[in-house]
Amino acid sequence: MSFADLKKQSKLGSLTQKLVKEVEKMNNNGGGSADDRFWKLECDKSGNGYAVIRFLPAPDSEDLPFVKLYSHAFQGPGGWYIENSLTTLGQKDPVSEHNRELWNSGIDSDKDTVRKQKRKLSYYANIYVVKDAANPQNEGQVFLYKFGKKIFDKIMEAMQPEYEDETAINPFDFWQGANFKLKLKKVAGYWNYDSSEFAAPGALLDDDDALEALWKKQYSLTALTAADQFKSYDQLEKRLKMVLGQKSAPARLDEETADEDNDRGSFAPEFKSRRPEPAADFNAPDITPTKSKDEDEDDALSYFQKLAEE
Repeated sequence: MSFADLKKQSKLGSLTQKLVKEVEKMNNNGGGSADDRFWKLECDKSGNGYAVIRFLPAPDSEDLPFVKLYSHAFQGPGGWYIENSLTTLGQKDPVSEHNRELWNSGIDSDKDTVRKQKRKLSYYANIYVVKDAANPQNEGQVFLYKFGKKIFDKIMEAMQPEYEDETAINPFDFWQGANFKLKLKKVAGYWNYDSSEFAAPGALLDDDDALEALWKKQYSLTALTAADQFKSYDQLEKRLKMVLGQKSAPARLDEETADEDNDRGSFAPEFKSRRPEPAADFNAPDITPTKSKDEDEDDALSYFQKLAEE
């Protein structure tokens, strides 16, 4: 799709309808980042954070302005299991199958284990940083942004407003989208995004040439969920058995496992400053002592309930 076509579809409103259909399809199918491409919100000493960002359209030659990824992160007797879930690709995953067996046992302690081992739902999108007082050098730059179900629900609410007096918008649109005021605060010890909201709709920039330049700076989203970002079923199963203590650890760890073990030595706040230090491995999601309480709880438990009914 050319830039001219992108603007034409914006005026017709066809992108919003297409996005809604694609989201519904993705939800019906059910199916960590740490480098300088990614932006994170920095919190102050009181645990609050504020920034203004703009969600950007789909990158050139890609259909959607976001991707959805499932991952697992939990600790067992044999260490940590931190891996992308094959359910993202609509394939069977050993952790999901193991969790289904536990859930179907009918034992409450097994269900508690499932909750600890549940899938983590994350979304990725390109953003333009409008205002970042904590790190002003980020303003006017394009980044990848990882976010959870709470923020994604706000995006969907903007595209499908609940009340008749509210006008639907496409938050990913250059011309008729809207800036997103990201407001983070601690409520009962958990990160909370409830106060975040979209501003009034309007063009991100008045210059189409500048917008096109931004569009060409965007990062590929499909690369984040490409097949090479996932280990094979057999590799994941082997790792799972080791973590669950069902198999002794290998005498020599491979390079990726060694990197994971090093990362597990300390916990860094999830909402760290500016561009994170280069590291890593997309297979390692953010693991923090403080997280959003309901970020993916409903999604994960409904998924396990569906498995139990199969």
